[in-house]
Amino acid sequence: MVDQSTTRESLAAMPREEALRLAIEQFYFGYRAFTDTPDHILEQRGLGRVHHRILYFVGRNPQISVNTLLALLNVSKQALNAPLRQLIEMKLVAMDTAEHDRRVRQLSLTPNGSKLEAQLTGSQMKQLQAVFDQVGGEAEAGWHRVMRSLAEQG
Repeated sequence: MVDQSTTRESLAAMPREEALRLAIEQFYFGYRAFTDTPDHILEQRGLGRVHHRILYFVGRNPQISVNTLLALLNVSKQALNAPLRQLIEMKLVAMDTAEHDRRVRQLSLTPNGSKLEAQLTGSQMKQLQAVFDQVGGEAEAGWHRVMRSLAEQG
């Protein structure tokens, strides 16, 4: 693995392919560190990252419809069905009929689901806060620009 310390000057001095490979490695190892604590918490319950994604986005969007969640996560009904059913069976997510249209199923976190989601996401928020404090506001703003640009390409 290439030395992880980078400055604007050190990146400019690198061959482009090497700089891009370094970015890939940093992205990989950063994501691994970012998901480590939540993965362990989820594993203790027999859950995985897809469950965390569901909990996170249902928590951020109370009363989200199943179809809206499918679109947000960009997954098929088949991919969402089993983990969502498991979260409902574990009483972490509640599914109700929408008042405006009885065909629409809306999702919300139960109190236990909210606690688990707060624990999972809270660990990541603390981690991001520590890193952003370390690198400073300019680097944080740059990180947001990079992530937004990556997401827009997807």
